Amino acid sequence: MEAINYVHEQLNTKQEWPDFRSGDNVVVSYKIREGAKERIQQFRGDVIQIKGEGATKTFTVRKMSSGIGVERIFPYSCPNVDDIKVLKRGKVRRSRLFYLRALTGKKARIKERQRRSN
Repeated sequence: MEAINYVHEQLNTKQEWPDFRSGDNVVVSYKIREGAKERIQQFRGDVIQIKGEGATKTFTVRKMSSGIGVERIFPYSCPNVDDIKVLKRGKVRRSRLFYLRALTGKKARIKERQRRSN
């Protein structure tokens, strides 16, 4: 087991992403290579799960595009992920939000978590 942890530490690139969790609305900017050209495309949606740990940690983002649900899985340690911005903090009681797949319209909305002011 220590050998696996050692390999994960060597593979980890230590990128600093903002702290986010399931239910948050994020924009993930990632690099797309088309032939010799490279551009940055943004994927905006809700985080429906965070899975794994170490070098294998991933998060899934779901968005609606022309009435069709689109999900994309991003690894935390992927060099193609350029930036992650948290737009809204969601108020949810679960860590896996797969029930959103069956909901449409207003039922699929996630309430925004209120910030504490001290």
